[in-house]
Amino acid sequence: MKKGFIANRLRSSRKSIESPVESKIDTIQGGKFVWIDLQNPDRTDVEKLAEKYNFNLLNIEDCVTKFELPKLDSYDDHFFVILHFPPLSQKIGISKNSQLSIFVGKDFLVTVHQGDLKPLVELAEICKTNSDQQKKEKLLGKSPGFLLHEIIDVLVDDLLHTSRKIIANLDEIEDRVFDETKPVARSIALLRREINRLRRIVNPLKKFVLEIAKNIKRFSDRGDEELTLYFDDVIDHIDKVIETLEESRETMEIYKDTDFVLSTEKTNKVLAVLTIIFTLAIPSTVIGTFYGMNVNLPGGMEYNSMILGPFTTFIVVIIASAIPAIMMFTYFKKLGWINS
Repeated sequence: MKKGFIANRLRSSRKSIESPVESKIDTIQGGKFVWIDLQNPDRTDVEKLAEKYNFNLLNIEDCVTKFELPKLDSYDDHFFVILHFPPLSQKIGISKNSQLSIFVGKDFLVTVHQGDLKPLVELAEICKTNSDQQKKEKLLGKSPGFLLHEIIDVLVDDLLHTSRKIIANLDEIEDRVFDETKPVARSIALLRREINRLRRIVNPLKKFVLEIAKNIKRFSDRGDEELTLYFDDVIDHIDKVIETLEESRETMEIYKDTDFVLSTEKTNKVLAVLTIIFTLAIPSTVIGTFYGMNVNLPGGMEYNSMILGPFTTFIVVIIASAIPAIMMFTYFKKLGWINS
């Protein structure tokens, strides 16, 4: 069975190598700007845009690197920012972040990602088609700053959904912590890792969204004064996520300590029972050892003329073992070492 599992893993690995994720470039024309969305792009695709819009080559290098730290670089005619988000399909316990690279100028917005940010992919689909004309006009009818706000807003809302999933998992773990029949230590460890991973995403995100709100003013029209208020709303949502994660982390610490205390108490109970059983068995072990020797003792086989006959030795051993065991049990009960 293990060989079959390894073979299936090898086949799936070959399949993923033979059929890489398809590169996709969408050029969407807005009212006053163009949005270029690149999913799983080749390096040459990004370099072509760099020549057209005069992007810095170091930023191009950051775009094609899948695990770059968040950053923001500002230039005279545009600025470049890298943000991290968890994918919507993320399962608890799997450490993987999605990187979004953004170039913003006066008349263009370029987004580079691996296609695993579903809210962003859905926005691109709306803008390419006429499935939701009102939404499309809202996204493309003003400036790159408004579109950038919508992109960050839907991704931050996704973070809110992820934080709600964590709260749901906390409620489930709370029930399992006080259920001795269900192990919960692994679930606590995985959820703690997930909370810490999200904190590492959200805490820098707030800082960079604030920087974006400052830099976007240089590339916005005069009628975009309310854009700052829109980004303030995004900051409020990020603060809610941070607050939820902090509360969840504190709750997880409580559950971890509670599980440790209950597990220790359960272990102590088991050890107490085993210790009492071993202690009560000491008299019978000692007496049985003496009667197993080749020496003459009271009640031995040489006394088979007694009324009990050949069972005399057995009866004597049982009585001699039971009396001290009963006395010990009574004494332990009086001390409170044995509870009902």
